[in-house]
Order: sequence, then structure tokens, then C-alpha cells
Amino acid sequence: MISRTTELHWTYIQQNIRSDCANIDKILEPPEGQDEGVWKYEHLRQFCLELNGLAVKLQGECHPDTCTQMTATEQWIFLCAAHKTPKECPAIDYTRHTLDGAACLLNSNKYFPSRVSIKESSVAKLGSVCRRIYRIFSHAYFHHREIFDAYENETFLCHRFTRFVMKYNLMSKDNLIVPIMEEESQANEEEEEEEEEEGGGAAQEDPVAAADD
Repeated sequence: MISRTTELHWTYIQQNIRSDCANIDKILEPPEGQDEGVWKYEHLRQFCLELNGLAVKLQGECHPDTCTQMTATEQWIFLCAAHKTPKECPAIDYTRHTLDGAACLLNSNKYFPSRVSIKESSVAKLGSVCRRIYRIFSHAYFHHREIFDAYENETFLCHRFTRFVMKYNLMSKDNLIVPIMEEESQANEEEEEEEEEEGGGAAQEDPVAAADD
């Protein structure tokens, strides 16, 4: 059973998303005094909720006969952990199984009996959930790019998820194969170059002003 406190915090996250989904820093910034484990847990619940929206859009073209495996690049083929022995699944089935499994874990009274504070052994399970649901992003990016881009432009979900797992060290950077970080770095570099060019124009006037003095 989810506590009223957690529902309030979850609502707080959703309000910030609705206010400006591109303002990732604000969305990920916890309220003062917020337990970090609970904050990570609540965000992961929200990510799973929004990923269901992406999964619905993928159903239109991610068919079992065309996407027979859960893959990203050629180097990555993912086994589905929903089975007694992990095995290959069509990508859309892997997506459904993974989101269903994440929901079951996050709603488990065994691992998360209290949403006011979460024991460290349960918080440790969040990293595994992150790695699995990230594969949905990577498959969509490399195999259904138009759907990925349209959903990302609307929600900034993969950007937010990438920043989230980096902020809390929930995934290795080597496993973040969707080039979100590279895109952000490039955008920052372009902004800095523009600022330098603008600043350069002002700097050229300084010697003249100094001479007049």
C-alpha cells in the first residue's frame, strides 16, 4: 500500500513535469529534507509510468515478426528476465515484460513496505530496474528513431532518465548508449562558442575606450 506521503511527493514530481518537462534540473531537485532512497524510488515509478506511453507508440511498428530480439546496436542483444531462465524475447514482448516486472517490484510490500524510508538493500535493486528499462530507450532510438524522437521532443524522458541515473550513479556511463550526453555536451559547446563570439565583439571596443581615456 502506497503511503499518502509518497503520493504527495509523486504529485510534486508530476507537477514539475507538467510545468516544464524540459527543466530537468528542477524536476530532479528533491525538496529539502527528502530521503534520497525514497526520492529515487518515486522517480523510478514515474519513469515506468511514462515509458508505458512510449511502449504504446512502439506497438504500431515494433512487431514480433520484425523485431524478433530485444536489440540496440549490433553488439547488444538483451535477454528477458521475466522467464524462469532468461531468454530472448521479441522486443515488444521484452518491453511489456520489463515494465510489468518493474511495476511488480516497485509495488512489492516485501521490498518496499514503507515509502517513508527505504532500506539500503531495497534501494540497491533500483539500479537493476534502471538498466532493464533503459533498454527500451536504446531499442527505440536505434530501431524506431522517428517514434523515439517524437516522444522525446514531447517529454524529454530519455534526457531526464539519463541525467537521473548519472546523478545517482545508478548505471555505468558505458551502458548509456543513446548519445544523450554527447548531444548535451555539443549543445553546451555551441552555446559557449556563441557567447565567446558575442563577448569578442565587445572586447574589441575596449582598447578604443582605453585610448580615449
